[in-house]
Amino acid sequence: MNQRLRRERDRAERERRIVAAARELAEAEGWDAVTTRRLAALIEYSQPVLYSHFKGKDAIMRAAALEGFAEFTERLTSVRSGGVRAVAEAYVSFADEKPALYDAMFTLDLDLPFGADDTPPVLRAGFETLQAVLEPVAEGLNTGALAEVFWAALHGLVTLDRGRRQPRRYREERLALLVTRFGGTPG
Repeated sequence: MNQRLRRERDRAERERRIVAAARELAEAEGWDAVTTRRLAALIEYSQPVLYSHFKGKDAIMRAAALEGFAEFTERLTSVRSGGVRAVAEAYVSFADEKPALYDAMFTLDLDLPFGADDTPPVLRAGFETLQAVLEPVAEGLNTGALAEVFWAALHGLVTLDRGRRQPRRYREERLALLVTRFGGTPG
């Protein structure tokens, strides 16, 4: 019994190390730099050991994205009492602080189903936090649809800013306009 628990603990620790190394490398050099060969060298395990945990790079990136959603939801939940403005600022700062992780979560095709019966609970939790912060200002609107539009607007701002498609000097003004339109106070 103790030996089985130790093996499970060791396996979970190896998986954690693999995902942590992938996240660190992705933030430093981008997801293209993340290969099983480089990860194996970084964590000092063979490639077959990595493959015994994950089917490949996409599976590792998916695990990183799921971790990211847990962190993202925790961040949004921690500021939820500050209303729409606090949540919007937390969303944008999360994307700024962890751009590679944000990409894995929201832009890369990693077979993470959103808005479906098989949506992982951690993805639902983040969306439900957005819904909850908008509920007091929904004024009879469908909070699910409102949260989707809010999320899309925040994602659009983040994506356009990161791609340098908008003048940086108006960033705060754009965020304030968005917050005001969604029933929050601009700050």
